[in-house]
Amino acid sequence: MDQKFKATLKSSETEDWLDLHVIRPFCYYCALAFAKFDIHPNTVTIWSMIIGAASTVFFATGCFYYSGWWGLGMNLIAIFLLMVADILDCTDGQLARMTGKKSRIGRILDGMAGFVWFVPIYHGMIYRFYVHHEIEFGWLGIADTPQNVLMATAVVYVLGVISGFVGISGQQRLADYYIQVHLFFLKGEKGSELDNSQRQQELYDQMDDNTPWVERSFQKSYIDYTQKQEKATPEFQRLLARLREKFGSTDNIPDEVRQDFLRSSRPVITWNGLLTFNFRSFWLFLFCLLDIPAIYFLFEIFAMGLLAWYVNHRHEAFCRRIAQSL
Repeated sequence: MDQKFKATLKSSETEDWLDLHVIRPFCYYCALAFAKFDIHPNTVTIWSMIIGAASTVFFATGCFYYSGWWGLGMNLIAIFLLMVADILDCTDGQLARMTGKKSRIGRILDGMAGFVWFVPIYHGMIYRFYVHHEIEFGWLGIADTPQNVLMATAVVYVLGVISGFVGISGQQRLADYYIQVHLFFLKGEKGSELDNSQRQQELYDQMDDNTPWVERSFQKSYIDYTQKQEKATPEFQRLLARLREKFGSTDNIPDEVRQDFLRSSRPVITWNGLLTFNFRSFWLFLFCLLDIPAIYFLFEIFAMGLLAWYVNHRHEAFCRRIAQSL
């Protein structure tokens, strides 16, 4: 693997096969082009947000079953735009590592990108169900009356909210945290972006009236983001506290402890990769092309929810074991 390309990755251990061998190499050349024109990584992130959110217009259109070839074309455009948004979202991090233009606001923006995409996309999918629901009503034997359409749409809206907050928000927030935790033990504190809510609160408290309100707002949301990550991982938080208590600085953690953690973490990181964009988006695209996008909400709540529970359970279990052995 080219060393210049490798230097733009967080770690090959935390990338899935598709990212490592297809998406990341392509993003590397995109990053080279952006660097040549001195485009800032945060600008790339904002482009990603805009393009991802714009795909909503095309996701809200029925596919081949309802709208024929025109509908299929609209859905393929939606898929293409969201893939472009993801490529840009991957590129911004590689560009930041390539150019050294890392920033706290960039880290916050990067974490928000997926949420900015999927809030409008999910609303577009709910509208799509309101307009096109013949398949689902046929499966359930529901008469296509205005009252039934409103009631069914309300149910789908609730599923969309649960899917958004528990699924795309909660599951990917956990997946991102486990990637940073793995990097923390692999590369040390400087080689990861493992943030904690206490430090983020301190940074927020240091802001004064001259700090732009946008930056204050982003920082406040990031405090909540990190607090939720910590709340979901109590055994890891206890392990981290135990390591700091016993060895002082985390840089003093013995190599045998680091290696024990990494051996336990690597299989979990493989499963953790399924919680990120590639696997999740495959199912989103499939259900939209099949003209049953509302079923995706059920898939994200139950199938992806079970996967997230499994990843969290395994990670917490080995953290508990290591903490008890110290």
